[in-house]
Amino acid sequence: MKSLVDHLSQYAAYHRDPRNIASHFIGIPLIVVAVAVLLSRPQWVDGWVSPAVLLALFSAWFYLRLELRLGGLMTVLLGLSVWLGHVLAQQGTMLWLSSGVAMFVIGWAIQFVGHHYEGRKPAFVDDVTGLIVGPLFVVAELAFLLGMRHDLKEQIEARVGGVRVNPKNAAA
Repeated sequence: MKSLVDHLSQYAAYHRDPRNIASHFIGIPLIVVAVAVLLSRPQWVDGWVSPAVLLALFSAWFYLRLELRLGGLMTVLLGLSVWLGHVLAQQGTMLWLSSGVAMFVIGWAIQFVGHHYEGRKPAFVDDVTGLIVGPLFVVAELAFLLGMRHDLKEQIEARVGGVRVNPKNAAA
């Protein structure tokens, strides 16, 4: 199994431009919440279980196997996303569906703008695990911005280099 550093380094290789990383701070949370919203119907066991809950449990297991600290935080964030998804799933079909689809489309549009600045395709195009690593990457990058996890940041940058503006798209 790949390590936390392996996964984050592979994903980070596609995300070195700060504008692309910034776009991920908006786009990925929108996509995660959108998926939780859209998968919150149907609900079973008195509304406690849904496809969103099952996906969140699988994802939490993946993150916790990589590292307990970041995995625990990811589990809490996934829980909040599923809670919001279940709240919206209790609304009328039009509100539930339109909110989920809108967040999904807007989130991906923001992602693709970021990748325009990067000058590189999204990581999941080459490796589908990028879809599950993306949210973890955002949380790790936030930790780095807050001055935390220097050891992890150094290990990733030793493999893929530091964050830098893509010179081809510097004026964009």
